Amino acid sequence: MSELADWLSDASPISRKNAAESVFEDIRSAITSGRLSVGARLPSESSLAVRYGVSRPIVREALRSLQTLGLTQTRTGSGTFILTSTPSTELSYGSYSARDLIEARPFIEVPAAGWAALRRSDEQATALLQLCDAMDRQTDPHKWVLLDSEFHTLIAESSGNAVFAKIVTDARGAISQQSELLNMMAHRREASNIEHRRIAETIQAGNEQDAIKAMEAHLGQVKQVVTSIMAADRSRQS
Repeated sequence: MSELADWLSDASPISRKNAAESVFEDIRSAITSGRLSVGARLPSESSLAVRYGVSRPIVREALRSLQTLGLTQTRTGSGTFILTSTPSTELSYGSYSARDLIEARPFIEVPAAGWAALRRSDEQATALLQLCDAMDRQTDPHKWVLLDSEFHTLIAESSGNAVFAKIVTDARGAISQQSELLNMMAHRREASNIEHRRIAETIQAGNEQDAIKAMEAHLGQVKQVVTSIMAADRSRQS
């Protein structure tokens, strides 16, 4: 029996809770440990879904994060291939790197939150809190990431500054990929929900300085987790 067939036959149904995270961690471990060889093509999404007892969208979500780490590459019509057993020390989200976001977001989203506290409409303030409620209720990781992206975009729009709004909209895909990876590797959803609500409440209250501090704190936590992930990957390579 081939290496991949042997691994695939080792059925590992997982709990529905945090299913994508569990699939991601299992495949990641198989790659970094060498159980799955560099150059090999992973089984199809449907085969992986059967192996783990989950839906194909959950498998697809896990595969996206493996690609963000640089471990795999998904080629349209050909499948997903293992590129390396060592995660990249420079995370990339499409055309933006982790460093790009870490350096740029505080200069965009922090002042945007402050201006949003002063300029938001009542409808926008209500919508931000409704997004917080939706994120609290959401159990599907990918749907949560979409809500998270909508939340940050709405704050930029609420700032009344078209430049802030355009930059955040342009980076929306990269921000979503980063959020998805952090949820996979650091289980950030619950902490983010608390941080998001603090931001939304300060914006609703019209408190510019508190909104600035709340966004600074949120982005500071994101930076800390991203930095720790990259440092851990460098440590494994040394």
